[in-house]
Amino acid sequence: MSTLRHAPRLLRVAVLLLRYRLDTFAAGTSLATPLRLLRPLFPQVVAVRGQPRGARLRLALTELGPIFVKFGQILSTRRDLLPADVADELALLRDQVPPFPGAEARAAIERALDHPVDVLFAAFDEAALASASIAQVHAATLHDGRAVVIKVLRPGIAPRIARDVTLLRALADIVARHHPSADRIRPHDIVSEVEKTLEHELDLQREGANASLLRRNFQDSPDLYVPLVHWDFTAAGVLTLERVRGIPADDIAALDHAGIDRKRLAAKGVRLFYEQVFRDNFFHADAHPGNIWVDPSSGAEPRFIALDFGIMGTLPEADQYWLAENFMALFRRDYRRIAELHLAAGWMPAHVRIDELEAATRTVCEPYFTRPLSEISIAEVTMKMFNTARRFELTLQPQLILLQKTLLNIEGLGRQLDPDIDIWAVAEPVLARILRRRYGPARMFRELRRRLPEWLAAAPRMPELVREALSQVAEGRGRLAIASEDLAQLTAESRRTRRLLAGGLLGSTLLIAAVLSAALAPGRGWLPPAVLACGGALAWLTAWPRRSR
Repeated sequence: MSTLRHAPRLLRVAVLLLRYRLDTFAAGTSLATPLRLLRPLFPQVVAVRGQPRGARLRLALTELGPIFVKFGQILSTRRDLLPADVADELALLRDQVPPFPGAEARAAIERALDHPVDVLFAAFDEAALASASIAQVHAATLHDGRAVVIKVLRPGIAPRIARDVTLLRALADIVARHHPSADRIRPHDIVSEVEKTLEHELDLQREGANASLLRRNFQDSPDLYVPLVHWDFTAAGVLTLERVRGIPADDIAALDHAGIDRKRLAAKGVRLFYEQVFRDNFFHADAHPGNIWVDPSSGAEPRFIALDFGIMGTLPEADQYWLAENFMALFRRDYRRIAELHLAAGWMPAHVRIDELEAATRTVCEPYFTRPLSEISIAEVTMKMFNTARRFELTLQPQLILLQKTLLNIEGLGRQLDPDIDIWAVAEPVLARILRRRYGPARMFRELRRRLPEWLAAAPRMPELVREALSQVAEGRGRLAIASEDLAQLTAESRRTRRLLAGGLLGSTLLIAAVLSAALAPGRGWLPPAVLACGGALAWLTAWPRRSR
C-alpha cells in the first residue's frame, strides 16, 4: 500500500536511476531484466558518460535533492555493506547545496527566538557562510561585540524529511523483496539509521548540548578547542555558537604556510580519537576535514578546532570495554584473545568454535605484521576483521559501525598530515593508560565509594528479603532454575564463585565498618578505620578472579 501511494515519486526516481545507468546495481536481482529492457527508452545523462558506478550514484543522489544527499553521506559510512569504490565516492558528498534566501533565514530565527533579529543581534549577515542539506550558517555580532555564527534549519525541512524517509522506506521494501543479499544489506535497518540521524540533526538544541559536553570534556585542553554555545540565542531550530577561524585540517599547503607542526598535529589527532572514545565515551562521529579545523595561531603546540556536533557517538559500557580489549589484543597479536573477546561480548553465537575464529583472525592480521608498523592501518585491519567475522555470524551494532567510520576518517587524516606516522605506536600507550585508569583498583574504590550510600540505605531490608526468599523456596512458591549446556564448566566455576562471594562479603563488611567507625566512633573502641579499609580492600583483591569478564 505504501509503495502504491508513492508510485509517482518512485517512478521519477526509477527514471533518474536509469538515466544515470544505475540499473547495474540491480544485477543478479529479479529487476535486472525489466530494467535492461527499459534502458533504451531513457537516454543517458551526458555528464556521466564514462564515469564509474560510484560517481554516477553520487551525481544521481545530488540531483534527487538534499535528503538523498544526506542519505548518501550516511550510507557511505556503511563500509561493511558497500564496495570500497562506492563508499569512497559517496564520502565526497559534503552537503554542498544551494543556500536558501537570507530573508527566510532571518524570519526563521525570529520565529524560533521570538524577537526581531535587530533586537537580538547588533549585526546579521543575510549572505550564508555555508549551506548544507539540513541547515545553513550565517555570521552575526552580539551587542557586546562578540562574533558568532547562527545555524538555522531550512524552512519546511521537517515535513520534507518525513516525506522522503517514507519514500526511502518504500524503496527499502523493493530492495528487501528483490535483492538476493537483502538479509545481509538489511535495507530497512539502513533507512531506520538514516531516520534516527536526521531526527537528531533536526534538533539544534540537542546539537548545542553535544557541543557543550564536548567542550567540557576538553576544557583548557591544548589539543582540541570547541566553540562556546550561546544558549540565550539557541532553540530547537536555531543554534548560536562562538565564531572561530581556522584552517581545514586537510589543507596541507595552508598548514605549512602557517608554520604548523604537522607531525605533532597528526599524533594529537590519533590521541584525541582514543580519548574521546575510551576516556569520555563521547566522540565526534562526523570528523571529516570540513568539520575539523586547525587553530592557525597555535604554532609549535598545534590544536584542532571541532565544528558541527549533530552526529556524536557513544558506546554501551560493555561494548566499550570489549572493544578496548580487542584493540589491545590486536596491538599484541593475541589472536586467541581476540576470538575469546568476540564470543564473551556476545557479538557471535556461542556455537562458534574459538579455534576456527582464532585461525581466521590470524589469517587476516598476520600478513600486515610483515610490514613496518608505520605502514599498517588499524582502521583497515579492523574493517577486514569485521568482514571476516561476518562469516561467523557476527552481530555488529550501529554504534560500532559509526565508530569504525570515525576511525577511518581520523586515521586517513593522520596519514595526510604525516605520511610516516606510526599509528600503532601513538595509540597503544594512550589506550593502555586509559584502560588502567578506567578498570584499575582506583576505579574500583571510586565505584565502591559511590555505591556505599545506596548499600547502606538498602542494608536494613536485606534480612527481610532473605527471609522472604527462603520462605518462598520452602513453601514451593519459588524455584531455582539452572540451564547450562556444560555442567562441567559450571562445576569448575563454582569454587571460584564461592571464593569471590566469601571474600567480597568480608571485604564489603570491613569497608562498611571502616566508614561507620570513622563516622560514629572515631578513635574509640573500634579498630582504626584505615586498618579496616585496608583489610576490606585486601579481601576484595584476594577474592577477585584473575581474569574477569
